[in-house]
Formats: sequence, C-alpha cells, structure tokens
Amino acid sequence: MTVVEDLEIQDNLSTSSSNLASNSDTSSQVNEFVNSEVVTDSGITGFGLNWHPERNQLYDELHTRPFPVIKTPVRVSHFACLYGSAGKQVAYQHLLELCARYGVNPPADSVNCYYQNFGAFEVRWEAHTEFCTYTVLRSVKAGVPFEQSALSTLPSDWVANIPGQVIAAIHVEMQEAPEAVPSLDELHDYFEGHRLIGCVVDANQARLWTAFRPHSDGFGRVLVHNRSLNSCQSGRLLRRLLELETYRSMALLGLPQARSLSPELTELEQNLAEVTQEISDIQGVEDEKRLLGKLSNISARIELMITNHSYRFSATNAYYELVMSRLKELREEEVSGLLTMTEFLSRRVTPAFRTCQATSARMDTISRRVDRASELLRTRIDMVIEQQNQYLLKSMDRRSKLQLYMQQTVEGLSVAAISYYLLALLDLMLGSSHLVSVNLDHKMIIGTAAPFVLLLVWFAQKRLKKKVNAVNQQMKEKQRVTEQQRLE
Repeated sequence: MTVVEDLEIQDNLSTSSSNLASNSDTSSQVNEFVNSEVVTDSGITGFGLNWHPERNQLYDELHTRPFPVIKTPVRVSHFACLYGSAGKQVAYQHLLELCARYGVNPPADSVNCYYQNFGAFEVRWEAHTEFCTYTVLRSVKAGVPFEQSALSTLPSDWVANIPGQVIAAIHVEMQEAPEAVPSLDELHDYFEGHRLIGCVVDANQARLWTAFRPHSDGFGRVLVHNRSLNSCQSGRLLRRLLELETYRSMALLGLPQARSLSPELTELEQNLAEVTQEISDIQGVEDEKRLLGKLSNISARIELMITNHSYRFSATNAYYELVMSRLKELREEEVSGLLTMTEFLSRRVTPAFRTCQATSARMDTISRRVDRASELLRTRIDMVIEQQNQYLLKSMDRRSKLQLYMQQTVEGLSVAAISYYLLALLDLMLGSSHLVSVNLDHKMIIGTAAPFVLLLVWFAQKRLKKKVNAVNQQMKEKQRVTEQQRLE
C-alpha cells in the first residue's frame, strides 16, 4: 500500500472509531457473541460443528496475491527471477536482509506472499513454483515518464545480489491522462525509438503504450494514462500488465528447447522408419537381434527426451493460457492505428506455443510408433518361436509313437517270456513226478498247456494295463477340476 493510501486509511479509521464509540453498547454485545463462537484448536465451535482442519487454508488461498490499491500517479518496477539451483529459501533469506536494513516486519516462515510498506516505497514479493517476483511501487508527482525507476529507491548492493536469473523485467509508469494525447514522436522518445503497441483498455477508462522490447536498462516499459480508473481498478490493471509480462516470458521459455529438439526428433523418425522397413526383410535370428537393439536404443532416447522436457512443455501450455486470459481481461480497443497487445502477442506468442505443442506431440507420436514397431517385431519373433515349437511337438509326437511301438513290442515279448518261464516251471514240476511213482508224459502236457498259458498271461497283462490307465485317467480328471476351480 502506498504512502498516500496509508494516510487515507488512517483518516477513515479515525472516523470509524468515533462512530463505533457512539454505539459501544451494541458493539460489546456483538463482540461477546462473536467471541463465544471462536473456533477452538480442536475445530469445535459453539454451534457444535466439527470444521475440516484445512478449511481456513482453503479460504486463505482465495485471498492470496491480491492486487495493489494504488493512486495515480505511481511508478512501478517489476521483475521475476528463476530460482535455479538456489531454490526459494535463498530468495527468502535475501528478502529478510532488506527488511532488517529498514527495520520493518519480516515475512513469516514458508510464506508465498509478502507485501510491506517501507515508507518511501512499497515492496511486494511473491513466490511461485519456478520463480519469484519483486515489485516496487512508489508514489510520485507527475513528470517525465521513465525519468527515474522505482527500483532505484532500493539499495543498489542489495539489488545486485538478488539470487536467481531475471527472466522478465518491466517498468510501469501510470499517470493521469492529459487533455491532449501525446504525439507518436513524443511517445517514441519515452521508448527509445522502438516501434509502439498501443490500445485503450477497460472500456476506454485508460490508454496504454508499450514496445515489448528491453530498453537500455534491460527493462521493458509500459506507459499508462489513467482517464477514470479508481484505486482498485488501477491496481487490477497494473497486476494484469505485470502478470502478462511475467507469464509471457515463462510461456516462451519452452521455445528454445523445442527448436533444439527438432533435429534429433527428425533423426529418430528416420531411424524408426528404416527399422520398420527392415522388419519385413528379416532373414534370421541375427537380424531380429540387430533390429531389437535399434528399437531399444530409439526407445531409450525418446523416453529420456520426454522425461527431460515434458514438464517445460506442460508449463508452457499453462502459462500460455494465463497470457490469453489476462489479455481478454484487458478488454482492449484499437487506437491510432497501432497494433493492440492481443494482436501482437497472438501473432508472436501463439506460433511459439504451437511449436512447443507440436514438439511435445512429436515425442509422444515417436514413442507410440516405437511401441508398435516393437510389438510387430515381437509378433514376428513369437511366430518363429511358434513354428519351432510346432516342429518340436511333431518330433516329440514321432518319438512318443516310436516309444509306444517299442513298448508294445516289449509287451509282446514279455508275454512270451513269462509264458516260457511258466511252462519251464511246469516242466520242472512234471519231471519230478517219477519220484512219486507217477509216470506222466510231461512233454505232451506242456505242449497242450502252452496255448492256455499264453492266453492267461496275455489276459492278465491286459487287465493290469487297463487298471493302470483307469487310475491315470482319474488323476488327470482330478487335476483338471482343481485347475478349473483355481481359475474360477
């Protein structure tokens, strides 16, 4: 808040205190009621409601980064610094040094916004995800625009040691609109001869000019002639202009990366096209290994690119939408045949944004094409493996048939062998019949019993084989039922 505004608020407070004194009885009753309903540490109020622990934080988020309340004329310097490897905490510590020099209240720990009146000027510090912004506001008398900057009121050594790299910087001079509009030659002098961009904004309540170029001090410039904007409207307009400069620079930050990636993406697309063509000409396993190695290399490179640059391109998309939103809120109208800010930025920022979009889409497309080519190669390899498996199955089938034939042959021989041993045992038994004075023609008996013994052995072996097959079939059925239950 500026010094002028501070004085006005003190006057308002003194008037309000006299009014409150006349109604002290009512105020005490209201305060007694309000104090009885203060939220306790446990989140329970006099109404018996259990508040969500993050409810107040969500409400505070609605009121973060408010617009400044300013009174014309005012001089503003604004710049944004990327954290880099230093991080937000270093910028916060540097801000504490400034507060210590002027003996003002420092910001609390872990705050993202800090607004403080330093007497002759006001400082606004805001921390964002990638950068922090410094805004210096100073109430001045009407004079030559940009004759002196608001930043010059800060200690030069403190400014020189601000951590991080400046990505956006701008001076804004807001003055009361003169009766006669300055000529283009006069305006060119304010902007060091650069080509101007101008428009009227907020339903013709203000007129502004800029060049969207850095000047001799490295800062851009915006000259605003306030026709009928009040303090709040002026503050909102100022905030839009500052955010427009910051978000425009951040949105363009992805363009150099997109341009640097284009040759490598072209190379990857060509390599991928060659690999896809060679897949149809595979002659053997060595070709498959070679192509699989190429695909793995392309996949690793494209995934590394996506990992390193996807955040930047996503941020570019978000910043571009913010730029377009702030331009829409300006409600510009053309003046004096100059390009408006919307026309100029749409002509230059939009193509840069489209380039980043196209580069991001190219990376995603190459990644998907690599997946399809890999799937095609795996399908071809699977088909070769399937053919090899079929050959092995046929070979195993022939081998099992041969084993079955040999088994049947052995079974036939085993019938003969068992019958032979049984008949030999019978012959031995009949050969000892003379010991009991029984004379038998054992050769005739053996010859007669031979067919019956063969049939008996064959039948016994067949029955045994049938029982074994039945047990084997029961085991297979039990295994099938168990597998089906597992799948269910």
